[in-house]
Amino acid sequence: MVLGVSFDSTADNKAFKDKFDFPYDLLSDGDKGASIQFGASDGSPGNASRVSVLIGPEGEIIRAYEKVIPADHPEQVLADLALV
Repeated sequence: MVLGVSFDSTADNKAFKDKFDFPYDLLSDGDKGASIQFGASDGSPGNASRVSVLIGPEGEIIRAYEKVIPADHPEQVLADLALV
């Protein structure tokens, strides 16, 4: 399962998803709690870093990707999934 997380409201996320035919669910993190927990934000004003977190079936963090290059990232994650 792939989920996106942003500080935007649920209504804004729905509008983005509809406008761009975004194929993944988008979660709202208005209080930045999840983003802080996963290291994408330090809680200060502004946008979060673009990071990905691969979470295993038991809820454990398998790998955190602090630098994401969109063109290469899917293959990187798929390779890591093959090791799980």
